[in-house]
Amino acid sequence: MSRFVLLSPNGEFDQKLRAAVANGLRGSVQTIASDILPAGPQELFALLNQEQPEVLIIGPDVPYEEALRFAKVFDVQLPGLSLVLVSDVDPAHLLNAMRAGIRDILSPQADAAEIRVLLERACQSFATRHRAPEAQGETNGKGLVIGVFSPKGGVGKTTLATNIAIGLGRIAPMSVVIVDLDLQFGDVASGLYLNPEHTVTDAVTPAAAQDSLVLKAFLTVHPAGIYALCAPLNPVDADHITPEQVSRLVEQLSHEFQYVVLDTAPGMPEIGLAAMEHCTDVVWVSAMDIPSLRGLRSGLEVLRQLDIMPESRHVVLNMADAKAGLNVRDVESTIGAPVDVSVPRSRAVALSTNRGIPVLQESKRDPAVKSLRQLVERFNPAWRAQAQRKLHRRVVI
Repeated sequence: MSRFVLLSPNGEFDQKLRAAVANGLRGSVQTIASDILPAGPQELFALLNQEQPEVLIIGPDVPYEEALRFAKVFDVQLPGLSLVLVSDVDPAHLLNAMRAGIRDILSPQADAAEIRVLLERACQSFATRHRAPEAQGETNGKGLVIGVFSPKGGVGKTTLATNIAIGLGRIAPMSVVIVDLDLQFGDVASGLYLNPEHTVTDAVTPAAAQDSLVLKAFLTVHPAGIYALCAPLNPVDADHITPEQVSRLVEQLSHEFQYVVLDTAPGMPEIGLAAMEHCTDVVWVSAMDIPSLRGLRSGLEVLRQLDIMPESRHVVLNMADAKAGLNVRDVESTIGAPVDVSVPRSRAVALSTNRGIPVLQESKRDPAVKSLRQLVERFNPAWRAQAQRKLHRRVVI
């Protein structure tokens, strides 16, 4: 089966595309070297011996209007296919491309690595739209939205959030996005050693809210195969972002990615509560000290009263230390809920945080790494299918 089909007479781009696929992607490339595109699916499949590909790449040297005509036909008749346009299209034409059914746009000057990243994303989009009905039932066809919350600061929330995202990137490459909703003082950028060109400020503009293609252009690619949307560079910009905009943003991303990880500000600000209403899962983080535990207990009680607590809850005891004078039973008694994962205090985690390289990215051997992997595994569809009724299990430290 030809997983990728290139429609273009441009031989140079054909070679780059084949190099990108050969260096790490499953499947092969078939090229139709013409600037006149097939009239519709039947004509295309006749040229492909009736095979149906996953990704159609409309390459260079195909007239823009011809590309839009082709995309509109396929978007109506075969909306599940991923269509990629290779073009230096004017930004003013991006909305027209999106409306025609184009899923992504690639520069003709892109190198093999950039092409491979985009094709991985297109394949994941195809897989998401073709998931079995029973797999879609849990989230109505949307990805899991995992919010990481803590009533108190300084408990390692961002460290957990970035490691969850990196771990999920191994389960679903190029289908994970982490969003920094600590809009004033978020640390996701430093936690992932990123220098983003765009931030949440760009992602909530009307153009991005109306067009997922524009929204994706504001995401930052991380070398571990995930995407990041970082907090505004200027804390003042956070004042101009509303809970309604954040709700729209999270909803958009859940339709585009298999996993959306939200790192939130300490406490329960309006932005965080708005995001929580879209979460399928909430990770509650507490350190092993009485102020943190009491804060968590109060937070859980408030949310119960507001009736916005997501059903899938995961309580994480971070920086756990048997010498702290408390044990898990004490913790559970204080917060009134079972602890699901206990992450021991770790020098390796502290060093990785300071370096901006999440510990799960380096696969170190450390007790904390084992616990973090257990946490990530809770969002693996295979694990959830087997343990849906056993999400809460006693842990020991």
